[in-house]
Amino acid sequence: MESLKLKPKKKKVLLMGKSGSGKSSMRNIIFSNFVAKDVRRLGATIDVDHTRIKFLGNLILNIWDCGGQDAFTENYLTSQRHSVFSEVGVLIYVFDVESREFDGREGQNFRDLNTYNAVIKALEEFSPQAHVFTLVHKMDLVQSEHRERVLQDKTDAIRERSERFRSDVQTYGTSIWDQTLYKAWGMIVHSLIPNLDVIEWYLTRLAIATEAEEIVLFERVTFLTVTSVTSKVGEQNPYFDRYERLSNIIKTFKHSLLTFTGALPSSHQFTEHVIKTPRFNLILARFTTNTYVLVVIPPGEAELECTRFNLLAARDEFLQIDDPGSASERDPGAEKR
Repeated sequence: MESLKLKPKKKKVLLMGKSGSGKSSMRNIIFSNFVAKDVRRLGATIDVDHTRIKFLGNLILNIWDCGGQDAFTENYLTSQRHSVFSEVGVLIYVFDVESREFDGREGQNFRDLNTYNAVIKALEEFSPQAHVFTLVHKMDLVQSEHRERVLQDKTDAIRERSERFRSDVQTYGTSIWDQTLYKAWGMIVHSLIPNLDVIEWYLTRLAIATEAEEIVLFERVTFLTVTSVTSKVGEQNPYFDRYERLSNIIKTFKHSLLTFTGALPSSHQFTEHVIKTPRFNLILARFTTNTYVLVVIPPGEAELECTRFNLLAARDEFLQIDDPGSASERDPGAEKR
């Protein structure tokens, strides 16, 4: 039991990129329940906007949304260098896919890549163990038949300027208008979650107990995918982006409820949603304080009720990971065992 007691883990996340690249827009869509059409009213970020987000119980994200104007970027790399780049868990660098300063057009001499390289060198100096993710944003502005080639060209160019992070940097094409944003941020958060192996062990046990084809764990507020367990039957699902699609659909649905009822966000944390078909049953249910769980099981009322029972039984065990403080309050002797 002692190995499951987790202390709060803080992770510093740097969100950087040129002004107008879409950093704050994506942050507000993911963490503040904005929808794409609402971000047009957001202004430019001035200096650094700090946001502290509790994610999955013991993980606390300290997001530094860094304004991308030239004067601010210069300060980050000089006078604020130590403060900005120390103790970083993740760097997320956002490129505007349409920027003419990326590939040297109009005599700009690869300005976007030069700035990125300077940031990477500062990160290498103060946080060499950080994870690096780069997002080529606004991909919806590229014609669909050219997107794969454009993304690959930019990925290669970014990797060449990534210094010691070259072999590990991960690049994603994103847009606020589709599920690609959730895929990228889901992978980013997934890299930060401590004791992921313990979480997956619990989900595997639950999958066996419920004979589930697939179990997906979502974070409650963002509906980003934490992790999943899939059986051989579930692996036959042809929709490889189904988790991101679900994140996008559910967030949009919740926002619609707020729009039409005028209620507070907290009032629309639904308890359970069930879909029954001749082929399968699907349960999307509130699991713990900070999570929802989606379970795909064989059809039938008996299977559905059995799964509900198993979810209730698993909930108390899972709280030891999701909310260690509450587990200690329930059992004062837990840490001694």
